Amino acid sequence: MKTHFCKSLTIITMILLFVTPLFADITYKVEKGDTLYSISRKYQITVAELRTANNLSENDVIKAGQKLIIPDADIGTAAALSSTKTATSTAPAGKTVEYVVAKGDTLYGIARKNGMSVADLMAINNLDSSAVIKVGQKLKVNANSTETKTTTTKPVEPAKTGETVIKVNDKAPDTRTYGTTVSADANTKWPVSSPKITQVKGKISGVQLSAKTNEAVLCIHEGTVMYVGVYRGFGQVVFVQSKTGLIYAYTGLGSVKVRKGEYVVSGAELGTAGLDSLSQKYQITFMVFQNGQPIDPAKAPRN
Repeated sequence: MKTHFCKSLTIITMILLFVTPLFADITYKVEKGDTLYSISRKYQITVAELRTANNLSENDVIKAGQKLIIPDADIGTAAALSSTKTATSTAPAGKTVEYVVAKGDTLYGIARKNGMSVADLMAINNLDSSAVIKVGQKLKVNANSTETKTTTTKPVEPAKTGETVIKVNDKAPDTRTYGTTVSADANTKWPVSSPKITQVKGKISGVQLSAKTNEAVLCIHEGTVMYVGVYRGFGQVVFVQSKTGLIYAYTGLGSVKVRKGEYVVSGAELGTAGLDSLSQKYQITFMVFQNGQPIDPAKAPRN
């Protein structure tokens, strides 16, 4: 009986050791030669997310020995922070209360304490992507705060540089949640030609588009390329922002042919469709965001 209990306790402990880091914030100790860009690439998030999580302005310089919070990857937040403008709030309607910024607070930390996403917090406070909060500043937060119901997880510092970089396990089961699959409407323009369209449910809230081998992925609405890079869980990603502030996210690309800051017209080739590591099929995931909130890609403006 005692032996069985000890074995069970050992198994539970091992599970917790593997699972806890996935849900805990990570702290990273800056090393000589590090930049925000190099750190963001290591953890496959955007520089803007890294700045926001640590309340850094674009002019702040990091130093060796400084500790930075590495936020969870959230493509909606990444889209909101990649935008150069904030449109009308699209945060879910509901009651709000006042929150006074305290020393050490960040938008990321405040959002976590109040059961919100950073994108929601930015939207209801009309904050733009360069916002840096100050002690004493008053913000609106959700009235149904989870702050008093949860405890903050102590940041976990990786034992060795690079150990906590999250990589896709090619042999992992496909845990994405799918809706119905339909054929493309001939009157609706998509990034690839005549795709099978599958709704992707949950946090992603977009569509998965089937593609031919190495098929060209085309821009469906002109705009400025705001982000190009590998984003955790989505492979190679391109964000294009329209003049109205919408972010069109093309993810899972096999190759990329545009650069950040480039203005692309409708029909321009952004890259090629990639081979999905889980389904082993050529496809992309396509999403459209307004202030970090997903909108129906089928109804998003084209030109």
